[in-house]
Amino acid sequence: MLREGHRDARDAAERAARQSYGKLVAFLAHRLRDVAAAEDALAEAFAAALADWPRNGVPDRPEAWLLTVARRKAVDSDRRRRHREEATSDLQLLTEELADSANPNEAAIPDHRLALIFACAHPAIDERIRAPVMLQAVLGFDAATIASAFLVAPAAMAQRLVRAKAKIREAAIPFRVPERTEMRDRLAPVLEAIYAVFSEGWSDPAGTETRRRNLADEAIWLGRLVCSLLPQEPEALGLLALMLFAEARRGARRNAAGDYIPLAEQDPAQWDARLIDKAETLLLRASRMGAVGRYQLEAAVQSAHVVRARTGTADWAAIARLYGALMDLTGSPVVAINRAIATAEAEGPAAGLALLDVTAADARLQ
Repeated sequence: MLREGHRDARDAAERAARQSYGKLVAFLAHRLRDVAAAEDALAEAFAAALADWPRNGVPDRPEAWLLTVARRKAVDSDRRRRHREEATSDLQLLTEELADSANPNEAAIPDHRLALIFACAHPAIDERIRAPVMLQAVLGFDAATIASAFLVAPAAMAQRLVRAKAKIREAAIPFRVPERTEMRDRLAPVLEAIYAVFSEGWSDPAGTETRRRNLADEAIWLGRLVCSLLPQEPEALGLLALMLFAEARRGARRNAAGDYIPLAEQDPAQWDARLIDKAETLLLRASRMGAVGRYQLEAAVQSAHVVRARTGTADWAAIARLYGALMDLTGSPVVAINRAIATAEAEGPAAGLALLDVTAADARLQ
């Protein structure tokens, strides 16, 4: 019976971690203005749950129980390192706890995850660490898992994560969703970080590295979260569409021997039609908002490729035009080469080679 209680407690804790970790860390970080302190307090709360729940049963509202304990742990930790006159956040956390205790059925946990995401991807944070710190703070990945995915030594990754969180605290980076007037500039690094997470997961075409596959899944989860909280941001919709188009083709990227299969040679019958339909719907929504950006264009390229599932051939003329628009937007040499390839498919090899000659002479690409 005791063993069963331990199993129930562990399962409940794992469910709470999967469903609510980011929400709980975001709430605590929003109050404490300290991501690391929020993570530490929540880690102690989970440890307390694994000790308490097997004996006393899983509470009706596990997330609320964890938040209550984490608040107390945060207050205790704060008291140990701060003077009494500075402990304003202690009083706020305790006051909120009393209010929640008085109205347990009405005590919904405020959702500050989007504010936490913006803090993790703030321009003051080194762009190379934004995606890893987001994975740890919002999704609860440990440093070793993140280090493995990003091909960095665990000790080095742990140090970078510590420095990034210290930067958030010391620079007083705000835990807030930007105003509409600054949203476009501030949203860009958030989307870049999410796409970096997805790209790390997508870089395993054989699909044999579980940690990397999980990164792709988690990036899509983050993309859905941002879209649910910012439904009128076309580039957020475009990024989610792009990731879903790519994910729809995962099963067709390798043969039985595990060898990589290029997109043009993949069997469309193995693509996930359900995910493609969702991606098309998102892309259509984004296109109606009248503000085209990089992720929408990249998603549109994918859409023109998956036309092959219906017609037997990709829409190479559309792909070439879309890469041209992307080239104007990004000046990327990779985009330039892809445009030349698409043009060769649509208009013949000579046209593609001519574009490559133009690309070679473009000073932006040197």
